[in-house]
Amino acid sequence: MSPHRRPDAHGAPWIPPSEIEQLLHEAGLRGDEAEQIRILAGAELFIGAPRAEVDAEPDTVYWRPQQVAKGLVVRQVLTRGMLPPWHPDWVFHRITLRWAAEFGWRDPRVLLAVNGGTPGQFLLPTTPEHRAWWLRAYRENERGTDDRFAALRHGPLLGPLAFGLACGAHLAFRNGVPWNDVGSVFTGYTDELESLRDAWGVTDRAGWRKQLDALLDGRNSPPEPDFALRIREELRSGRGEVPSADEWRETAAGHAQDLGASPSSVRHIEELVRRILRYEARFRADGLLPPEGRVRKTIAYDYGRAVNLARWGLSARFCAPPEAEQAIVHAGALARSAYGSWQDYAAGYALGRVLRFDGEEYGHFHEQCVAAHRVLTEHEGSPWRHIPWR
Repeated sequence: MSPHRRPDAHGAPWIPPSEIEQLLHEAGLRGDEAEQIRILAGAELFIGAPRAEVDAEPDTVYWRPQQVAKGLVVRQVLTRGMLPPWHPDWVFHRITLRWAAEFGWRDPRVLLAVNGGTPGQFLLPTTPEHRAWWLRAYRENERGTDDRFAALRHGPLLGPLAFGLACGAHLAFRNGVPWNDVGSVFTGYTDELESLRDAWGVTDRAGWRKQLDALLDGRNSPPEPDFALRIREELRSGRGEVPSADEWRETAAGHAQDLGASPSSVRHIEELVRRILRYEARFRADGLLPPEGRVRKTIAYDYGRAVNLARWGLSARFCAPPEAEQAIVHAGALARSAYGSWQDYAAGYALGRVLRFDGEEYGHFHEQCVAAHRVLTEHEGSPWRHIPWR
């Protein structure tokens, strides 16, 4: 039996659901509490709570002690891989080891139970000295950079659902969550509600569904980039070669004028062509495009966000798993019909995002795309390396 497995109650070997649980378990087998704390310092941690209670007091986190076997009293915390299945009335706060250390532990006899009730469970003392140790580990972890690419071993790895989730992997990587998790949380229940409200204007199921449908229909992003890109592809198809920059710009502007666009809109199309060419040159330099590559469509940006909006809606309890999974599979099918490869899809996603937000600053919006692209194309565990496009 491998060192990271142990039998469960029925005698079957337990396989840790992600790297975090495996590392914690291996440290536990060695009796290495310092290593367990170091791992927890960089891990996502969650506290469960009744949804009705959280909705009534969203700014308050109740972390009540519980009595478990042998008279022990503990406060429970879970790592992501050990979260229970999605339930409409049971939600989770996402916390850090620092938050746990600074909680009001009045009785040092109350222990911290990590993944209690599971094959990966262990207990930690909570004396002031021990919690000071947690804080030191957290501060040391803060000084590093977390560029890990995460996946759940029990999550979908192949098939239509996995393909759709892989189309949303940019945002999963950026948010530091497993790319293939369609479960209880994306980040945390109250975090999700706040993010959906502030970034999307979504406060209920109807608003969430409206935004999701707009993304799946390609109506969220502005239409001008794909209009300009389509003109270039039509010129290339008709002449057998990629048009010059001047020819593309003049043809796109003339076509916009023929369609009744205002003089300012025509000038916008001309400048948009120039911007796209500059971004494509930068993409080639950064490895997002091959030396002679170009972007054909930016609709990938809507499809990639649709995958994640489905996950966010599930986490916020605006939908149940079947609806979220159906939307994710649909987004993947749309992406597959619009692009010919992961490379094409990734470049389209990146261009859609930077045209929308970067303003040719080549700042964090561009840098995030580059970082995600490199991990998704190079990491051994990336779905782009294991899930065929066709």
